Amino acid sequence: MSDEKIYKPLANVDEIRPILSEIAIFGGLNDRQLGEVVRLLKTVSYGTDEYVCKQGEAPSHIYIIKSGKVKVIYDSNGVLLELAAFETGDCFGETSVIGIQAHSSSVVVIEPVDLIVLERAALLDIFETDKELFGLLILNIAREMSRRLYKLDEVVAKYVASK
Repeated sequence: MSDEKIYKPLANVDEIRPILSEIAIFGGLNDRQLGEVVRLLKTVSYGTDEYVCKQGEAPSHIYIIKSGKVKVIYDSNGVLLELAAFETGDCFGETSVIGIQAHSSSVVVIEPVDLIVLERAALLDIFETDKELFGLLILNIAREMSRRLYKLDEVVAKYVASK
């Protein structure tokens, strides 16, 4: 039996439009641009304890949680460290996709998730066909990465101060 997941086209675009307007990486997109992105999105589901992506794997998708929860874990020489948890409306995988580097951590499902995904290849298609849209997406991803780094700085500073 294969562990390969099946990515399906969106069945009900109207159902996810409200969700997308709340996702930081789609902020500031006009209706036409949002329509272009929606046309490229797919869905996939994972059960509890399944890995969405594993540390060291090549990135393939940007993931948006439609429902459910996942946790981000880092394997430090066999010691598993939980770095974050994401739930409905959160996005992950975008840093690895645009950085063109292996996943720095793994994402495992805490409770069954339905994900909306944008394939790396689809993002590259946007680059080829609509530079303005591509630029907005990359800017939004950079902003989200900056927010996460800011939060990480706070965590590291508190940790160092406690020592």
